[in-house]
Amino acid sequence: MGRLSVVMIAMWSILFVLFPHSTSAQLRQNYYANVCPNVENIVRNVVTQKFQQTFVTVPATLRLFFHDCFVQGCDASVIVASSGSNTAEKDHPDNLSLAGDGFDTVIKAKAAVDAIPSCTNKVSCADILAMATRDVVALSGGPSYAVELGRLDGLSSTAASVNGKLPQPTFNLNQLNSLFAANGLTQTDMIALSAAHTVGFSHCGKFANRIYNFSNQNPVDPTLNQNYASQLQSMCPRNVDPRIAINMDPTTPRTFDNVYFQNLQQGKGLFTSDQVLFTDRRSKPTVNAWSSNSPAFQKAFITAMTKLGRVGVKTGSNGNIRRDCSAFN
Repeated sequence: MGRLSVVMIAMWSILFVLFPHSTSAQLRQNYYANVCPNVENIVRNVVTQKFQQTFVTVPATLRLFFHDCFVQGCDASVIVASSGSNTAEKDHPDNLSLAGDGFDTVIKAKAAVDAIPSCTNKVSCADILAMATRDVVALSGGPSYAVELGRLDGLSSTAASVNGKLPQPTFNLNQLNSLFAANGLTQTDMIALSAAHTVGFSHCGKFANRIYNFSNQNPVDPTLNQNYASQLQSMCPRNVDPRIAINMDPTTPRTFDNVYFQNLQQGKGLFTSDQVLFTDRRSKPTVNAWSSNSPAFQKAFITAMTKLGRVGVKTGSNGNIRRDCSAFN
């Protein structure tokens, strides 16, 4: 092997170590300009129709994108249905609460895209999910942004692959930072992405420990606003139906905004993993800054979403374009 070849291999090795999740070279805006130039409008129209039917479209699609990207990358593997021989990602306990409206949004958008002859089987489900996520953010009052496209759909989806890959409501800052760093995301990215909870909802069981049995000394988490804790107890009494869900933002639950951070300042973060962003001195300055500076938050959110969309992107023989988003070809 020549000296030049050795040097090139060494350089690529260094780049891989420094940027383990960076496959963004194949991603670009207007990726489908030559084969399906109107794809973003087609997807946006479907998402808008779905949004007009139910607001749940917003948090459902956002959460679906996040859960997809954090497990094996942004490859639409979370949409694949289980088969007789395989339990897919969507049936892992951490994904059972994913709202059906998110899946429905992608499937309907895929059908609309494929109904255009020049677009049939040309646009991946992973890209449709990325576009739909951008659209629900904008429809709910958040920033619109250009989406990088060019992802392929994954060839594998197993429940086992979800283990340990998704943040839990009880996480502290170290646990959050560690999990996000594993996906090439910084603490600032993590805080920005956490703010998607401004339009989120949660089932009562996900935070019951904070309002009933936080500790022997404090049945109610002392970092919770007392009035808010009482409201939560009234909405989620003991032994409540586990299917009951409440808004994560008690102030502006249907608007994508920076009120999420103002809520944290008042002790109104629903999850431990929300409130810790304010109680931990390392993340508190960012919360305080964005609580009064919406443009700065929106800019950081766009940056974080763009980086999230680059995680684990499939290329070449590692992926394909699914004809049916819920099943492998």
